[in-house]
Amino acid sequence: MGDITVIGLGPGDFGYITVETLEILRKAETLLLRTEKHPTVSELKRQGLNWQSYDVVYEQSDNFEQVYTTIAKDCIYRAKMGQQIVYAVPGSPQVAEKTVVLLRQYAADENINLNILAGMSFLDVLFNRLELDPIDGLTVIDSNDISDFSGNVQTALVVTQVYDRQIASEVKLALMELYPDDHEIVIAYHVGLRDEKLINAKLYELDRFSQIDHLTSVYIPRFQPRLESFTIEPLIETMARLRAPDGCPWDIEQTHRTLRRYMIEEVYEAIEAIEAGDSQALCEELGDVLLQVVFHARIAEETGTFTMQDIINTVTQKLIRRHPHVFSTVSVQDSAEVIVNWEKIKKTEKSHQQRISVLDGIPKGLPALMRAYKLQAKAAKVGFDWTSIDPVWEKVAEELAELRQAIHNEENKAVEGELGDVLFAVVNLARFLNLDPEVALTVTNNKFLKRFSYIEETLKEKNISWNRMTLPELDKLWEEAKECE
Repeated sequence: MGDITVIGLGPGDFGYITVETLEILRKAETLLLRTEKHPTVSELKRQGLNWQSYDVVYEQSDNFEQVYTTIAKDCIYRAKMGQQIVYAVPGSPQVAEKTVVLLRQYAADENINLNILAGMSFLDVLFNRLELDPIDGLTVIDSNDISDFSGNVQTALVVTQVYDRQIASEVKLALMELYPDDHEIVIAYHVGLRDEKLINAKLYELDRFSQIDHLTSVYIPRFQPRLESFTIEPLIETMARLRAPDGCPWDIEQTHRTLRRYMIEEVYEAIEAIEAGDSQALCEELGDVLLQVVFHARIAEETGTFTMQDIINTVTQKLIRRHPHVFSTVSVQDSAEVIVNWEKIKKTEKSHQQRISVLDGIPKGLPALMRAYKLQAKAAKVGFDWTSIDPVWEKVAEELAELRQAIHNEENKAVEGELGDVLFAVVNLARFLNLDPEVALTVTNNKFLKRFSYIEETLKEKNISWNRMTLPELDKLWEEAKECE
């Protein structure tokens, strides 16, 4: 049984071949080229190398899929006959090379050793020419697969191996279903060769250029559609109708106070959607949050207090005032300085408000963890805070010890207070770690729910009731749930 080594001939001239690839080419017992139509081949001839090419397969086959399958199967057959194969492809074996994909599959099926060496791709040259960084998002497809392209226009796109004007026309028609006809593109002709050309064009012009061959690719920048104008008038009008005398009795009865719990619930549901990474749910939950804002605005408008437009104007003006580094001539170095400026401006805005205590201004209706965090942060601004995290750890340990002592002494009334002290100390620890305790606990709640659901589903699948399970057995399932995360 022979082996197969796959190498890349680079994206253009002979200089793009790696030293390792050149050494393998010189020592190859059986050198097979997918095609001789590559600029490095003339140099291979000058160096006296012998090879066989698969160009005849292109002429005898009906489509590219048949070409790639025939080539891959022939390489496998030769290896099974004991030949030590070096198979050379244009560019890099790892980029847009269908025969290599098939070789991986066939070699695994036949238990043939397949060694694929790294090589330079035409994409590397293209990135350099167009000053692109693929980390910003890039999709690469073969022109032969354009009909199956699902349409991820959120990234830039490179279509490789646009062999001729007919294929260019097929690519154009497929892309015009996803992009505007006049979307800017770049036709990359012979990238890495001496006659290289980068042609800026419109999408509808793609098949109008005569210089298109197997070394032609097309770069399509990310499509950023113009944001359509929107209006919240339908929501405002719907709420007005619900609050009208002949509207919904429940909606008519509501006041700012009765709606408080719903505002909190909707915000938490939006946070849950964010934690779950569920965009569809987040869209819906943000709509529910907006509904609460419109609801309150309608109630206020009926009493002449303020309107929806007042809400929008107020928050817009606040944003502009608190971002002088954007809307004025103030300069900032980083986000930390932005926060400092924000607090200074905020303090100036509220200077007219009479506040007796440093801790004034924190809503009493906040969830307890969130309120504790804000109370501590306010106190810290006037110096009532530790300078390092070490005393915070000590305080947590101290409060835990006091809780244990209260429980041990059966001081039931004191236990609640000591437990609260523990939680307050842990919130302080979270603050020193730059973590939001409310968010951290929400993450843990969701984690507990997910793991407990795993146990429930497992028992249901095995038709086992809870009362038949011991705690160690349940702990084992809990550990399984952790491993599945």
